[in-house]
Amino acid sequence: MDIVAGLLNGPRAQGAFLLRSSLTPPWSLRVRDEAPLTLVATVRGTAWVIPESGGATELGPGDVAILRGPDPYTFADDPGTAPRAVIHPGQRCTTPDGGDLADLGELGVRTWGNAAEGVTVLVTGTYQVLSEICRPLLDALPPLVVLRNDAWEGPLVPLLAAEVVKEEPGQDAVLDRLLDLLLVAALRTWFSRPEADPPPWYRAQSDPVVGTVLRLLHDAPERPWTVASLAAAVNVSRAALARRFTALVGQPPMAYLTAWRLALAADLLRDPALTVGQVAERVGYGTSFALSAAFKRVRGVSPREHRAAAARDQRPVAPTGPWRRPA
Repeated sequence: MDIVAGLLNGPRAQGAFLLRSSLTPPWSLRVRDEAPLTLVATVRGTAWVIPESGGATELGPGDVAILRGPDPYTFADDPGTAPRAVIHPGQRCTTPDGGDLADLGELGVRTWGNAAEGVTVLVTGTYQVLSEICRPLLDALPPLVVLRNDAWEGPLVPLLAAEVVKEEPGQDAVLDRLLDLLLVAALRTWFSRPEADPPPWYRAQSDPVVGTVLRLLHDAPERPWTVASLAAAVNVSRAALARRFTALVGQPPMAYLTAWRLALAADLLRDPALTVGQVAERVGYGTSFALSAAFKRVRGVSPREHRAAAARDQRPVAPTGPWRRPA
């Protein structure tokens, strides 16, 4: 597995919130849902996205915006239009003064807005919880990324727009996977752009030595790797590998491996069916005590404390108002 594939395996939607919005001016939505990651695709018409910091950007048909939370942002027909609705955590929707909405409502399956055939149609996909292993990737993004329709080829935006209004068996899983595909395509496109600033590990994947070592670590984190064994696998000296890896990635090989193992462990600990000992074995720690010591040292909490906090974060919140998801 190459390093990018390994990291992109992280942001997998699980019951992601998806919604089609059909809107006719004037409209403006202030989003304060604190979601860690949101994608918004413009299916028809135009829209302005206004982040908490930075200028407004106009989106056209087929354009996609990636918004990294938890900062609020606004979508509107025009930057000067005052918010008509505020989206709160749990997808609760109110007027700006906290009252009930009068001019926005449900228009069908996963669809809401102020007009059944709106001038502008948006599809929003929100990741409620993010995997730990994808954080190095997403932390490299600016708060707002906009990708234009001509930046890529493919049917993902119209396909997602067509599927979001269907209610078929297994539809939630279909939508989750389509959202994942759109995110992966968007991230891959963004990091290939000259204006992007890829993190060191992204650039290092093309190095014949360091890129190979990164793939080894990602493929088999449970193996008892040492600098010597990694150097032997790529036919260089230990000193040469240590220098080259640190220069390109920004940290020594064993430090990178520790961070990768603990990120994997943090994700696995979300599964209550796995014991701490089983998680330790999967990520290369011989005992639960060894994993606990490393986890507490690096992350400041024990695996059990992390598991309890993750369980609280994953408790489902039933959306209310017109943004609620169909039962």
